[in-house]
Amino acid sequence: MSELRQRHIPKPDSDDLTQPPPEDTENESENDDEEEFDVEVEEEEEENNAGISLLDIIRVLVTLVLASCGLSYYMTSSESLLWGYRPWFTRWPVLMRYIEGPLNLTPTELSLYNGTNPSLPIYLAVNGSIFDVSANPMIYGPGGSYNFFTGKDATRAFVTGCFKEDLTPDLSGVEEMFIPIDDEDEIASLTAAQRKMRREQDVRLARAKVNKTVAHWENFFRNHKKYFQVGRVVSVDEVDGEGEKRPRELCEAARMSRPKRRDI
Repeated sequence: MSELRQRHIPKPDSDDLTQPPPEDTENESENDDEEEFDVEVEEEEEENNAGISLLDIIRVLVTLVLASCGLSYYMTSSESLLWGYRPWFTRWPVLMRYIEGPLNLTPTELSLYNGTNPSLPIYLAVNGSIFDVSANPMIYGPGGSYNFFTGKDATRAFVTGCFKEDLTPDLSGVEEMFIPIDDEDEIASLTAAQRKMRREQDVRLARAKVNKTVAHWENFFRNHKKYFQVGRVVSVDEVDGEGEKRPRELCEAARMSRPKRRDI
């Protein structure tokens, strides 16, 4: 029993004491790997929480623009990438006219641009403004239904609808077509002053309608997606021997279209 109590237990070497246990080293390496993984995860989370970058916004915008252009190209039957909108500077004739400046043509010079010469564009004029209508030769070219408008200023015809008699810019007396026809019995009951006041009012309203009609057609060609203004007509008024403008009578169609006052 005494031998068992005094049994000697060998002491470890000093070298063994300085070396850590193998299990502790493995645990430390595992801990280091976990820490590195945690750091990477935190960095990824920070990047994701940083918000949308400028590059992301640009990518989204470019994608939307391309999608819109493609859809427009499909919906407009391959005519436009911008839903029918064509900036003036993308149209070569318009750009060239802008660079060269506006044209000033006399009626004689304007008459050359009626479509008979294929080397020249097709022009027409409304209220002195010259418009290029070459983009629609089926209508304004030779044999077209409105070829008679080309090579001239036919403002009066645009108002009266008389395409044979009124192919002229002269609007003198055209307001008469908008002045109501009075009943003879009613006009006889008015005094001279009343008839004068009525006449002045009728003329004023009729001229306003003429100006509105002219402005409508002028803006029609100016704002058209295919036509564009190229310049102005330099015109000399026709005068008679006394220096006064020769009066023009209303064409038959314009006279027949005059309203009756009792129907207004």
